[in-house]
Amino acid sequence: MKKSFILTLLMGLIMSFVSCTGCSSSKEDIMQDSVVVIAVLDVEHSIALDRQTMYVNYKDNYRWYETEILLPEFIDSDSATSNPEMVVNVLQSIVEEGNGADVWVHKFQHFKDGTVVHDSIQGFWIENYALNDEVIKLKYTEAWDRMMAVNFPKPHSKHITLRNPIGPIAVNAQWIFGNIQEQIWIDAVTGDAKDSNPAFPDKLKKPLGEWP
Repeated sequence: MKKSFILTLLMGLIMSFVSCTGCSSSKEDIMQDSVVVIAVLDVEHSIALDRQTMYVNYKDNYRWYETEILLPEFIDSDSATSNPEMVVNVLQSIVEEGNGADVWVHKFQHFKDGTVVHDSIQGFWIENYALNDEVIKLKYTEAWDRMMAVNFPKPHSKHITLRNPIGPIAVNAQWIFGNIQEQIWIDAVTGDAKDSNPAFPDKLKKPLGEWP
């Protein structure tokens, strides 16, 4: 009787071990199958990184002027996606030297594989107000959704720009979808949409070579 009881107990333990091992393997397989890695460039994160880099090197003697986004597909295509192919942030540093100042324009290019390329050239960035203290309520993906929802023809372009254009009318920072031929402008504060530069009245011509 005693031997029979011990044998039964051992068999039960073995069965429990086998059963639990099987459960563990199944759970692990399920977890592995459910893991999906998605590499998406985060526009706001790239801006924060580059502004931090500029602040570390130049303190408050820098200006953030523009963020440019390149898409893998045209905005008006059926396969259009908001996921950027590349994000470029344009900033400017100012270092006082004697009676003058040394001014450089810095371009940080962020790629999908995580690499960042930094180029700089001596000179000024024009046609935009600095974005350092601008209120930007609409994030990039929110501006994209707003652009897609408005009843404007979508531009045949892969380009998007965040900037505040200099003009006779003061405006908020703008998310600009398109190119020099056609655009949709989304106000980064109110979400208002226009198909032309809101910093210029309709009766005035746009400045030569304006981007976009």
